[in-house]
Amino acid sequence: MDLLDDTVVPEHAHDIKQEAREFAEEHIEPNAEEYHRSGEYPWEVLEAGMDANLIAQDISEEYGGRGLDLPQVLAVAEEFYRADAGIALTLQLASFGAGIMEEHGTDEQCEEYLRPVAENDQITGLAVSEPETGSDLAGMTTSAEKDGDEWVLNGEKYWVGNGVEADWVTLYAKTGDDPDNRYGNYSMFIVPTDTEGYEAQHIPEKMGMRASKQAHIVLDDARIPEENLIGVEGGGFYMLADFFNHGRIVVGGHGLGLAAAAIEEAWEFAHGRNAFGRTINEFQSVQHILADMRLEFESARALNWRAAEKVENDDHGGFWASMAKVKSTEVANDCAERGMQLHGGRSVLLENKISRVYRDVRIPVIYEGANEIQRNLIYRQAPN
Repeated sequence: MDLLDDTVVPEHAHDIKQEAREFAEEHIEPNAEEYHRSGEYPWEVLEAGMDANLIAQDISEEYGGRGLDLPQVLAVAEEFYRADAGIALTLQLASFGAGIMEEHGTDEQCEEYLRPVAENDQITGLAVSEPETGSDLAGMTTSAEKDGDEWVLNGEKYWVGNGVEADWVTLYAKTGDDPDNRYGNYSMFIVPTDTEGYEAQHIPEKMGMRASKQAHIVLDDARIPEENLIGVEGGGFYMLADFFNHGRIVVGGHGLGLAAAAIEEAWEFAHGRNAFGRTINEFQSVQHILADMRLEFESARALNWRAAEKVENDDHGGFWASMAKVKSTEVANDCAERGMQLHGGRSVLLENKISRVYRDVRIPVIYEGANEIQRNLIYRQAPN
């Protein structure tokens, strides 16, 4: 069974998809259970991905990357997440937020910060969410105040992928206080993690995606040069809105990879498990469950790939990105739950991949904007 075939994938993304599949089979799948149990950061797999030229390659060739476009990154995400979501998230977070700098930063910023990431000498992260604020981008309180030729940062950030491991992070902070322009009060900054006043520690262990590490960052009068402002002051919200349109398509790919893993596990188990004198796939109720899983998966995948094209062409991107993210991540949850049910008592054994998938699927419905927020966006941005 090959649920992630390339028939819906643009031809130019076929080669990178095959590269990602071969890498996942050799490096991610064999190490998935070990890293899930240990919760360790998968440095060895990340370094192998760098050697394979599959890390941070969405950065343009101008700055040392391969210039992968959105369909190519989506193709990679499907393959990586089918193998293991925790390791996959680490691999894709190595350049998370870098696209904001490439789109809005200066040539000098890109040379100094983007190029080392593209050339796999550094990794980065994106610091947006806060301990008490997640999806409300206009409700963040971490501040950046101008003091001479420096910005002074104070506040906290939470759920920051690579907040401990990264060399620098792209950080979203409040620079204004205009009640009539909530969305114009925020800006984006480059913050090296060795900045005095930047302190980060890993958040407590998660139930899923344990091979990916997130951090709690505390900023206490952390000073950065004024040239570390990305783009224009007050433009942060709008930069993020565009960035997340692309990101939500990729998160849809996270869901598709997880859903494919759940279906494949359930299919194999149902065709090999005997009960009442026959394999359980011979029961019509089981056949219907498997049919429904496949039906929902194919619907989600068709929507996700259509949405990728819409976002790439800037055709009501926010609307399509939110739909793809909601549909694909929720299908992953449904498929994992049904897969657990078909596995019966064995579903709870850690040695079975379905139990890991079941834990992992709970996470993408929350990150990159919880699905409840996405439904708000779908309604508000629906083309008339």
